[in-house]
Amino acid sequence: MTTLLIRPAARLHGTISVPSDKSISHRALILGMLAQGRSTVRNWLAAGDTLATLGAVEALGVEVDRDGDTLSFEGGTLYEPQRPVDCVNAGTAMRLLAGVLAGQPFPSVLDGSEQLRRRPMGRIVEPLRQMGVDISGTDGHAPLTIRPAALKGMTYHSPVASAQVKSAILLTGLFAEGATTIIEPGPSRDHTERMLRAMGANLTVEGRQVRLVPDHDFLTPFDLTVPGDMSSAAFLIVAAALVGGSEVRITGVGLNPTRTGLLDILRRMGAAVTVEDEDVQGGEPVGTLIVRGGDLSAVEIGGEVVVRAIDEFPILTVAATQANGITIIRDAAELRVKEVDRISLVAQELGKLGAEIEETPDGMIVSGPVRLRGAAVSSHGDHRLGMALAVAGLVAEGETQILDAGCIADSFPGFAQTLVQLGAEVN
Repeated sequence: MTTLLIRPAARLHGTISVPSDKSISHRALILGMLAQGRSTVRNWLAAGDTLATLGAVEALGVEVDRDGDTLSFEGGTLYEPQRPVDCVNAGTAMRLLAGVLAGQPFPSVLDGSEQLRRRPMGRIVEPLRQMGVDISGTDGHAPLTIRPAALKGMTYHSPVASAQVKSAILLTGLFAEGATTIIEPGPSRDHTERMLRAMGANLTVEGRQVRLVPDHDFLTPFDLTVPGDMSSAAFLIVAAALVGGSEVRITGVGLNPTRTGLLDILRRMGAAVTVEDEDVQGGEPVGTLIVRGGDLSAVEIGGEVVVRAIDEFPILTVAATQANGITIIRDAAELRVKEVDRISLVAQELGKLGAEIEETPDGMIVSGPVRLRGAAVSSHGDHRLGMALAVAGLVAEGETQILDAGCIADSFPGFAQTLVQLGAEVN
């Protein structure tokens, strides 16, 4: 078990980059293996969850050549796996692969860790069954068994705005007869749509409606450079915003508008965050973020912005503990079915540092500013909770000890070293 020791920071300063986008790294492998020809993925994230996806893709017969952070592989043909495909902790891998495997002429089983087996899979099982997929789970959870079947397109009104549900349906739709249309109640990440269009799929987006018309031709391969991950940058953004006198530049960050809810919320709280060097790479907007420390004010957070910041709520809660007033977070019940119940455990662990947080069924009520005091806390195996606690330790009095911190490498290898590079004391 890895333990991190965090001491209060006087100032954070410097120019850094963050690991490559995890969502795009997952999709580059999963969609690339459907293309007829050789795809190249540069600046690919090699972290726990994406390595699980790499292993799953290789289990389906795709040979991936890896040179540092560059992957090259030939797609177009998948083979029946010899054993259950192990997605480890990667929910994205399991849900998207279910869509791909639904269209294959062989049976397969998707499985993973005990943690992944606790995550809800009924949200993809039910719509895929409506498309004719022969898929079964265990009380709405993994392992998932998928058998060959005739597939048909459909119009699906999704009860939740979820990029993983949407992606699973779209990938199934590639192998179906007739068009597939998905209508969501709010915005969700659109990396799958952007990548499918770049690969030649007949896909259109109108508002919150996505329509895919399969032409059953092979998708075209790509040469893709993955941008920096906004969800990883979030921890450094909030750290710089909370530590007085800080100025941090984060280069090459993906600025997809479905992922920038964090920036919108922090700006409403009064954070000094600006963007420079804006560009577009592989259909994804990127830029450099400049963050300066200062005072924050409490806000109410709910509605469509929640989906655009769903992975950032552990660190946003840390920001709320230092904001002036009462921050109310609602419409975020999805946090209870992530790697862990992030509402309960964020409140519990930050409470050990002195935070005043009241749980609600779909969010939290956070009082601020409060004086945090160092203590022993645990990530509970959740990488985002572990990093959020580390940032809290930067503004707490005394030393903060984070137990089970090894999971941070699931999405941000080198997180502790990055904090040290900016001037923090981390051991």
